[in-house]
Amino acid sequence: MIAKAVPAAPQRVLVVDDEAQILRALRVVLRDAGFEVVPAETGAEALDRAAVRPPEAAIVDLMLPDMDGIEVTRRLREWSEMPILVLSAVGEEEQKVLALQAGADDYITKPFGSRELVARLQAALRRGGRSEEQPSIVAGALEIDLAARTVSRAGEPIRLTPIEFDLLRVLARNRGRLMTHRALLTEVWGPQYVEDVQTLRTHIARLRAKVETGEGQPRLIVTDPGVGYRFSA
Repeated sequence: MIAKAVPAAPQRVLVVDDEAQILRALRVVLRDAGFEVVPAETGAEALDRAAVRPPEAAIVDLMLPDMDGIEVTRRLREWSEMPILVLSAVGEEEQKVLALQAGADDYITKPFGSRELVARLQAALRRGGRSEEQPSIVAGALEIDLAARTVSRAGEPIRLTPIEFDLLRVLARNRGRLMTHRALLTEVWGPQYVEDVQTLRTHIARLRAKVETGEGQPRLIVTDPGVGYRFSA
């Protein structure tokens, strides 16, 4: 008897929004795209549901009744490296930056199209799930294991989010070469993000805070003002 293949379980996405209409719409869009939706209307409910059964990704609205999406992102990031996308309204530029600094991987501005939402979610999940059978890159005390997607300094692990690891991977594999803003945005986020330099700067700052020694000017990831960055170790 030929065994039948068991279909893979759909990826679970935590969706946090206190507007019932938007929550319903997101459930339909994501379900039609093949995801299992875990809905939550408050930050507390979202954190509880994520702790009980961790999802593969999260979509979090910035404005919630009990705590803002930045705090939800920060708390999720304390124990999880899942991709996190935040939903924001037009004009909330500062909130977007704060969310990225708290650990979000991307943001979507309302109103948004369903195809854009699904595309960004799928891109974030791909970044988080990449695996490369390549050797490690060593730069002084810093070791980057490209296959295991781990980073350590002097044997001590450094926790990076998926987007931070991808940035470091691209920079390290092009050691000494100037990587322009456009090149990094295209390689890590995709060609539709080539103008989003503020997002790149925010993630570079977060990455530096984790991999640099903190002594004086950055020594590993060096800025070429107005042009891009290079891994100079």
